[in-house]
Amino acid sequence: MKKSILLLAAIAMVAFTSCKDKAADKVSEENVAAAAERDAEAGKFPVMTFDETEFDFGTIDQGTPQEHMFKFTNTGEADLVIVDAKSSCGCTVPEYPKTPIAPGATGEMLVKFNGSGKNQVSKTVTITANTEKGKETIKIKAFVNPKEGAAQGSPIQTQ
Repeated sequence: MKKSILLLAAIAMVAFTSCKDKAADKVSEENVAAAAERDAEAGKFPVMTFDETEFDFGTIDQGTPQEHMFKFTNTGEADLVIVDAKSSCGCTVPEYPKTPIAPGATGEMLVKFNGSGKNQVSKTVTITANTEKGKETIKIKAFVNPKEGAAQGSPIQTQ
């Protein structure tokens, strides 16, 4: 009984392995060239080069909306695709191009700040793109003068 099971297993193994194509037979010059081209393209990334990565609005009054246009150039070797741009708080809203930016082409990102907060304020915008790092950052800052009549100090009264 054991001999027949062993013989049947050996026959099944030979039958399953003898029908497979050899991998070496599938390699052709055309496949090798296509793989080499794909690998060469895989190493090419876009590079997002900003004219400036930080902008200072200076001194502004609280509640005064501000805007700044950040200009950048794709200095890489592939199309730049911006997937998302998020700010460090809801008072800052970035607007970014939705179409790919070709190598050598320029783009603009508008950053709107509603002027909230008081004293020195700094906000960061994180850009998710198909660059090698995957994330780029730009910053805005301002000194915000509080509105007249705004409470100064702590709202807690001590006696």
